[in-house]
Amino acid sequence: MPYREPDPGGVTVHASDLTDFTAAVLRAEGVPAPDAVLLADTLVTAELWGHASHGMLRLPWYVARLRTGVMTAVTAVATVRDRGAVVVLDGGHGIGQVITARAVEVGVERARRHGVSAVAVRNSGHFGTAAYFTRRAAEAGCVSILATNASPAMAPWGGREKSIGTNPWSIAAPAGSHGVVVMDLANTAVARGKIYLAAERGEPIPEGWAADAGGTPTTDAARALAGLILPMAGPKGYVIAFLMDVLAGVLTGSAFGDAVAGPYDPDRRSGAGHLLLTMDVTALMDPAEYAERIESLVRHTRDAPRAPWSDEILVPGELEDRNHRTLSARGVPLAAATWAALATLADRAHVPLPATVPHRKARP
Repeated sequence: MPYREPDPGGVTVHASDLTDFTAAVLRAEGVPAPDAVLLADTLVTAELWGHASHGMLRLPWYVARLRTGVMTAVTAVATVRDRGAVVVLDGGHGIGQVITARAVEVGVERARRHGVSAVAVRNSGHFGTAAYFTRRAAEAGCVSILATNASPAMAPWGGREKSIGTNPWSIAAPAGSHGVVVMDLANTAVARGKIYLAAERGEPIPEGWAADAGGTPTTDAARALAGLILPMAGPKGYVIAFLMDVLAGVLTGSAFGDAVAGPYDPDRRSGAGHLLLTMDVTALMDPAEYAERIESLVRHTRDAPRAPWSDEILVPGELEDRNHRTLSARGVPLAAATWAALATLADRAHVPLPATVPHRKARP
């Protein structure tokens, strides 16, 4: 979503200060400094992209899981199987972001060696935004596809009880002078985190996002969280989510279906699995030729005739890049409820809250 002015009851914080604060809270929970910085960066980057649903509201969830021990503070990633271009990693129920960053490192290295690689990850956890990791691979000159499974959120098509996760996936590719093009989406009408964000802000959700526990469509975020998130595009969203669970859960040897626990559950190990496919552009063609071709695609897409309601055409990932520039300059807006939750964490961890930025008056 595009940049929005801060909620009147919320605050604004500079991104660097928010990253330092988050890393300090995580270090207080026993997370090694480099891992704390990585996890903090994923949360703040989500905020900068305009995806607050995957940002700071999740820090209390992660801290709660660290305190109960269902998520291990010191992440130790083990190689279970190594077949050259195919590697299986076991995250040992550590921090999902740290585990997935390691998968990207392995995936890029093996793709450069073999042209293509597949890295399967088991016993991981929620890793935030998938695009954070596929972008890393794209910036290293590779096209990457990352699939993950998640705790149950939707019912199978024709069912009435949730047993299928949102099971998001992301594809990113180098885009020459444009940088990176990237998509990141859940297979539900919306990512569950956006409903949590609406509930935290006390806002209704749009029609078509969710149904209550009885299966009746609802715009009440709290009822939606107790009920079902609807699949995107009807049965198409369901079948894509099912197959993503095959790739990320069944094939990797990790948990699948309703055996996966969400990041908001402080008492169950996640068991989430991921599958990362990485292709080295240089194995397919000369990088200069590739850059010329994808720049042409970007240019022709942007220059296409616009609909009457459209001011411009963006390519995938461009909106997030714009939000990142805007919020890096203005600061990250946080909802009042999120700020209160961070204040509680700060008090317990004996870490000072970051300074806030005075709200700007909205332009007339």
